[in-house]
Amino acid sequence: MKLYDCAMAPNPRRLRIFLAEKNIEIPKIEVNILEGENTQPAFLAVNPRGLLPTLKLDDGTCFDEVMAICRYLEALYPWQPMLGRTPLEQGLVESLQRKAEFEGMIAGSEVFRNQHPKFAERSIPGGGGQLIPAIPGLVERGRQTIGRFYDWLEAQLQRSRYLVGEQMTMADVTAFCAIGFHAWIDISIPAGNSATLAWYAALNARPSAAA
Repeated sequence: MKLYDCAMAPNPRRLRIFLAEKNIEIPKIEVNILEGENTQPAFLAVNPRGLLPTLKLDDGTCFDEVMAICRYLEALYPWQPMLGRTPLEQGLVESLQRKAEFEGMIAGSEVFRNQHPKFAERSIPGGGGQLIPAIPGLVERGRQTIGRFYDWLEAQLQRSRYLVGEQMTMADVTAFCAIGFHAWIDISIPAGNSATLAWYAALNARPSAAA
């Protein structure tokens, strides 16, 4: 297997943390999203969508989307489960990580891509080499959504150590990486969100956070 990665991007970071928590090693190939390497013919020949991360199997099969890659690898390497240990946990992990993805990750991407000059003509991921102009009005919508994300996250973490009970899962990883991404758009955890601040500090102290 080979993993096409990007050190600066939040979605590849989600997968790297997953791999680190499960002690899985996969050779990586760096692709620079900021400079548009993922829109060039060399990478589009691997993944026509231009998305990262992309996993390439030994038989040549390639697929993207973080959670699809995580599900594949969790089936191969079931130790240290990150997607839930029971059917109930699996449903909760999927539900909560999707909320963190939409209201934390994607809202952050709306703000970042629609105001950063490097993304003026590629405002959404997955467009391959197509021109997709930025929409400045989406910046404020993204910021509003992120505000709701932090309210929701604090309420969840007031009830339990992690988003799904007492074990770290991909729901936590997605929310954690969303917050890290928000630093690029000058948004941080509200000062009064004590449970979120404690949870973030604990995750940030784990070795996987440096992945």
